[in-house]
Amino acid sequence: MDVIAAPSPNFDARPPATPIDILVLHYTGMETGAAAVARLCDPAAKVSAHYTIDEDGTIFSHVSEDRRAWHAGISYWAGARDINARSIGIEIVNPGHEFGYRPFPPAQVAAVIDLAKEIVARHGIANARVLGHSDVAPGRKIDPGELFPWGTLALCGIGLWPQTRKAKLSLSFEDGLRAFGYGLAPDVDVPAKSVIGAFQRHFRPSKIDGVADKECAAILAALLLSKE
Repeated sequence: MDVIAAPSPNFDARPPATPIDILVLHYTGMETGAAAVARLCDPAAKVSAHYTIDEDGTIFSHVSEDRRAWHAGISYWAGARDINARSIGIEIVNPGHEFGYRPFPPAQVAAVIDLAKEIVARHGIANARVLGHSDVAPGRKIDPGELFPWGTLALCGIGLWPQTRKAKLSLSFEDGLRAFGYGLAPDVDVPAKSVIGAFQRHFRPSKIDGVADKECAAILAALLLSKE
């Protein structure tokens, strides 16, 4: 797997004794891949990621994995608030909802799978902790969005995808979200509807309305079983 070095100055040291146990996937949300790479490498922008993957599958490396890149911002997952400290961030070139959101090309998806496989193997990242930016920051972000092929990644061993929709949720939907890792009040100041929408965007993209219906409950129950 060829990786092109495009170093970013936007990083700092990870806190001591903090494991790297989350992989966060983003879309760039800019008009071109070149513009996105330039911004991630611009010291004035104060943002970065460990990698960017262009639509043709080209991979750019910006920050060493042992350093903290600045990609997640204000975020939360399973009690952790400094997601940058414990994660690897991959930016996936796509104009996003602002500039003409579109499906992710096969070559790009293949490169995401190849790189993600290496990362999760290198750091022992659990499938339940392969997340979208919208999962860890549902009040602010919606990337990589409803067109991202999470199911395809899961078939390749990266991340979780519900294997059944017949499981029964034995607790409230919001408590189930908390058990899975999502942040809800009082832990975070984010409306429940936004968190449910993030869950749907990742695991039930056919209908994103922020309403926890029976299908969502069955999906969450299946995910909780897969996480065990």
